[in-house]
Amino acid sequence: MSPQIEAQLLPKSSEKHGSSSTSGVVFNVSTSIIGAGIMSMPAAFKVLGIIPAFLIIAIIAWLSTISVQFLMKSTLAGESTTYAGVMNESFGKTGSIAVQIATMVATFGCMIIFSIIIGDVLSGNEDDGSEHIGVLQEWFGSYWWNSRIFALLFIYCFLLLPLVLCRRVERLAFSSAVSFLLAVLFVVISSVLAISALVNGKTENPRLFPDLNNGGSFWKLFTASPVIVTAFTFHFNVHPIGFELKDPLHVIPATKISVILCAAIYFATGLFGYLLFGDAIMSDILVNFDQSSGSSIGSLLNDIVRLSYALHLMLVFPLLNFSLRANLDELLFPKKQSLAKDTKRFIGLTLALLICCFLSAIAVPDIWYFFQFLGSTTTVSIAFIFPAAIVLRNVHGVSTSREKLLAAIMLLLAVATSIIAISTNLYSLAAN
Repeated sequence: MSPQIEAQLLPKSSEKHGSSSTSGVVFNVSTSIIGAGIMSMPAAFKVLGIIPAFLIIAIIAWLSTISVQFLMKSTLAGESTTYAGVMNESFGKTGSIAVQIATMVATFGCMIIFSIIIGDVLSGNEDDGSEHIGVLQEWFGSYWWNSRIFALLFIYCFLLLPLVLCRRVERLAFSSAVSFLLAVLFVVISSVLAISALVNGKTENPRLFPDLNNGGSFWKLFTASPVIVTAFTFHFNVHPIGFELKDPLHVIPATKISVILCAAIYFATGLFGYLLFGDAIMSDILVNFDQSSGSSIGSLLNDIVRLSYALHLMLVFPLLNFSLRANLDELLFPKKQSLAKDTKRFIGLTLALLICCFLSAIAVPDIWYFFQFLGSTTTVSIAFIFPAAIVLRNVHGVSTSREKLLAAIMLLLAVATSIIAISTNLYSLAAN
């Protein structure tokens, strides 16, 4: 059996164990779900059309709640309290290592994406000759101290570092609540702008269905699903959050509430963003809110939209780091004492991850191909392939016939869409 990660559980005999509230769980799960994926929803609507996008969001959201139930039922039937431990019980050491690597790649990739977007908001970027001015340049002009590298360095040192030094995920509940409210603020402002534009007759004409006549490819539609899959991948945080409850099964209804809330937020963001900008929508909708894009939106609302989302990402960042640090520690130091009790190892891993993420965010020029890569490989494995495989393996004999059928359908859909998405992207790259 894979060694249990006790860093987030501190310790079982402690009075604090099991003290997380349901609202805190909902906020923690919600902020685990809502990340960079929200920015790509309008682009997904452009590719898919409104009706198919709504259906895919609903299906993936439903499958996500089913896969969480699969995970928790199998977990409580065994002896492990971690995702890697459950995979170890079902598939041995190979399964444990597979989920750890997938989780680490996915979480580290998302942390890099968050950092790049934060850098774009604060200091801007340049894409295909189109300059995106950051809020710092807009307010103060361009100087060395508000360049991308120094702005990110300041954020890492004075905001992210104190948050990632928290040893219990429960302590992040307040920042999670603030983060979730900021995401809601972003959606509310976008919705108001879209409704105002609709009333004034200034909205674009959105497509209800995908355009396959003007050079559109049916297979290209499958490249949008990995983006939505990644947007609903939060399963690496289910165990650390759930096992801080008195009854870990209570994470399932909290997860359903979170998924419904986040699906509504995703759909609203995609719809209203698409109404505002139509086919001019970019992969990162924040670029469309930039002053230099020629939009009629006031500069104040531009800044509120961009900064609220950037702050949201800063507050989600520690939750992803929490999972990444715990998995990396379990993989590298399986026989050591719990991470929470080893201050030297805890600080060493925390600083090493932050430094690597910072350097990658400075070095990586484009996040979106990498974003699709995650959705076609690691995140789809974490969210659907691994949970389905655990149910089909059924080492504890607790899976029902209905669950096995659902798991088989989930596994088939996940593998098929991933293969098509990867093949389509590779063909597009080769053609270019």
